[in-house]
Amino acid sequence: MARHKVEISGVNTANMKVLSSKETEELFIKMKEGDPFARDDLIQGNLKLVLSLLKRFHHREENMDDLFQVGCIGLVKAIDNFDLSHGVKLSTYAVPMILGEVKRYLRDNNSIRVSRSIKDLAYNSMKEKEKITLEKGREATIEEIAESLGENISDVMTALDSVRSPVSIFEPIYNDGGDTIYLCDQIEDERLQKKDLDVNLALEDAIKDLSERERRIIDERYIIGKTQIEIASELGISQAQISRLEKNAIKTLKKVLR
Repeated sequence: MARHKVEISGVNTANMKVLSSKETEELFIKMKEGDPFARDDLIQGNLKLVLSLLKRFHHREENMDDLFQVGCIGLVKAIDNFDLSHGVKLSTYAVPMILGEVKRYLRDNNSIRVSRSIKDLAYNSMKEKEKITLEKGREATIEEIAESLGENISDVMTALDSVRSPVSIFEPIYNDGGDTIYLCDQIEDERLQKKDLDVNLALEDAIKDLSERERRIIDERYIIGKTQIEIASELGISQAQISRLEKNAIKTLKKVLR
């Protein structure tokens, strides 16, 4: 099967080597023994890990070459600090460090200005999150991060939220093959809510002016969804009479709601 050539930061991703667990272990042993080429081989053999993690940021406008280079910094840090005696895979140790570097880069290049104290708390929170995640083998909770830092939970949450990159209201959030739902579709417009409330109150008053039969027809036609024939059968009158009553009711409602 042909491999597609995709270049990022001048690296042909189709030719990236992926190391096996055994090869990784052997290279770490060689690096510890002073082999000058082992470290480079470890970096080259894990570049696809960096590339796979960058898929999480594909919707962003940042240059992917820049993100790839930043991710590689995280990979290098992970390799330099990795210890085989911990009994975990390099990828397990490297993933949070790579993501941490990328997220710090995105935070520092955020278009929204955030105070230094909040940035520092966010940075410390993310660092602590990586540490706890590695220790416990699962995602750290906000409560654990706050307790470890000696900070309020609300302050940690605010700090982490403040360094998240802004999202366009036209960001697609769901698509089942039909119409796409965008973020703006889920945002409530308080002005429209107030307008709808006024309309609903006026409609309630207008319905009171209808006869009991007209109210029943409007309710069954537009709330329940019955046809004129079904309502006519229930009331024991002709469809023509139902149609007339419905038109009169709508005319009355329009007159009141203008």
